[in-house]
Amino acid sequence: MSAISNVMKNNFRNLELDEFLSETLRDAGYGRVDVQKTPIGTRITLSVTRPGLVIGRKGAGIKDLTTKLEQKFGLSNPQISVTELEAPELNPKIMCNRIAQLIERGTAFRRAAIWTNNTIMNAGALGVEITVAGKLRSERAHFEKHAAGLVPKSGDVANKVVRHGVTHVLTKMGLMGIQLKIALKDELPKEFEMIDSGTSNTEAEGQKLESTAQVAAENKEILERNEPVESEGKNDG
Repeated sequence: MSAISNVMKNNFRNLELDEFLSETLRDAGYGRVDVQKTPIGTRITLSVTRPGLVIGRKGAGIKDLTTKLEQKFGLSNPQISVTELEAPELNPKIMCNRIAQLIERGTAFRRAAIWTNNTIMNAGALGVEITVAGKLRSERAHFEKHAAGLVPKSGDVANKVVRHGVTHVLTKMGLMGIQLKIALKDELPKEFEMIDSGTSNTEAEGQKLESTAQVAAENKEILERNEPVESEGKNDG
């Protein structure tokens, strides 16, 4: 097998693994997985919001998950470690699953999207965009978009700061798709600078006029000090 085929095979396996873990560890708040090959086996690091549900009583959950991964994906000697996410509100997969769970419990999709929107922005995100599509209120499918803040759409900045999350939820009306984009402030390049929007244009113009008036007053004071000296020089001549 060539190197390119081997890389493509590993990437495809990682995508399947991520999809499997997203369904299996949904209640535990699955965020992401990191797979690393080591000389003694495969090291798998799971990032979740509730590690206790993954570990289980006396490690029973970890043992069961290790057996499933070894049989389903053919991983050699998988070693699983679980870490807790510090800011789950800024993880698009987790927030997508929360919207899906709210809708499954009977919450209106619009209320769930607005609540998630406000939660993400309060957590310190640069921007957020939530798109809900499907048979929302009638037999005819359509979509609604809820956005706040700044979400870059294209370019290298968008690739660096925007995180994506997609999930689906089955309702009585039919299948509903949820897409979430979160732009992170911490990932902004150094060339970009966020300007505080609290200072309005009127305040900026007032500060500029005040500084101009101060400079004019200083110049006037200097001229008044020099006038007596010039007049004495003329009389001497």
